[in-house]
Amino acid sequence: MKSIILSTRLILILLSAMLLLSFKCHTSPPNTSAVSNKIPVSSFLSEKDFNEIFPMHDKFYSYAAFIKAINQLGDIEVKITRRAASVFQIIRTDNTTGKSTIARQDADWNEDWAKAKPDTSYIIDYGAFCSEDNLQTNKRELAAFFAQIAHETRHGEDGKYNDGLMLMHELNTSLTYVANNDDYPAVKGKKYYGRGPMQISYNGNYGYASTCIFGDKNVLLNNPDLVQNDPVVAFKTAIYFWMTPQSPKPSAHDVMTGKWQPSAADKAAGRTPGFGMTINIVNGQIECNKGDNMPNMNDRIGFYQHFLKLLGASDPNCACSCGTMKPYAYN
Repeated sequence: MKSIILSTRLILILLSAMLLLSFKCHTSPPNTSAVSNKIPVSSFLSEKDFNEIFPMHDKFYSYAAFIKAINQLGDIEVKITRRAASVFQIIRTDNTTGKSTIARQDADWNEDWAKAKPDTSYIIDYGAFCSEDNLQTNKRELAAFFAQIAHETRHGEDGKYNDGLMLMHELNTSLTYVANNDDYPAVKGKKYYGRGPMQISYNGNYGYASTCIFGDKNVLLNNPDLVQNDPVVAFKTAIYFWMTPQSPKPSAHDVMTGKWQPSAADKAAGRTPGFGMTINIVNGQIECNKGDNMPNMNDRIGFYQHFLKLLGASDPNCACSCGTMKPYAYN
C-alpha cells in the first residue's frame, strides 16, 4: 500500500479536502450516535467460516483477534474539525465511557484569525464497520475488505484464492518509508515499511492511525513493530484504513455501503461506486486507469468474487474494475 500522508502540507491538504468532500460530494453526513440496528460481524461470520475463507492464514491472524479488534475499535468515534484553511483538532471519543479527549490540536487553534470563519467537522464512527442494518450490504463490504487484505498479505499465488493473511509485513524490510512530516515525525532508527493486513506504511500513516486508534500519535510512531507483533493492533490498523477517508478519496466503507456518491469531478475521472473504487482507494496509482488486464487488480477482483460466494452474498451489478478510473493525485 502506498503512502497517503507524506508531509505536514500534504496532511493539511488531505484533511481539508476530506472535510469538504463530506459536504460537496453528496456523502451522507456521519451520525454522531451509535449506529442503530447494528448487525455484528460475529453474527454472520463464525470462526469456522473465517478459517474456511482463509485456510492458509498464519496463526497470527486469528478469528479471535479479528473480532476483538472490531469490538474494541467499534467503541471509538473520531471527530475531525477544521478551523480556517489548515488548522485542525481531532477529538477521540470512547463510547464505553463517554469520555472524549483531544488527540490533536494544532498550535494556531485559538488564534483569532483561525476562528474568523465557521468550523467544519467530520465524524468517523468505527462501529459501523461491516455492521450496518442490512445483512447483504454487510456481507458485500466484508467480502471487499477481505479481498483487499487477502491480496496484500498473500505469499505466492496458486489461483485458488486461499492464500490470504499469510504475511505480517512486506518481504523487503530494508526500506525505512520515512517522509518529512512535522505533525507525525519519524522516530530515529525506526522503519515504517508495510505491516499488518493492509500493509500500512510511512510515518505519516502510522502517526495518523495511532492518533485515531489510541488517541496518541506516539504509540505507533515509537513502536511501529506493534503492528506486526500484536494481531489485534494489526487488524485495527486495517479497519482504521478501511473506515477513514483520506481525502480527496472517500472511505472504502462509504463506497461499499452506498454512502459515497461521485462528484462531477469523480464522474469525469471515471470513478463510480463499487468494488473497483476500493481498489482505487487502496492502490489506485499503481493499478487503476491501466486497462482491464492488470494482474494485481484482477487478483483483488478474483478474491472479492470468491469471498462473496463463501459468505453467501452476491454483487450482480458490480463495478469491479478500476481499469478506466483515474487515480487520485496529490499536488
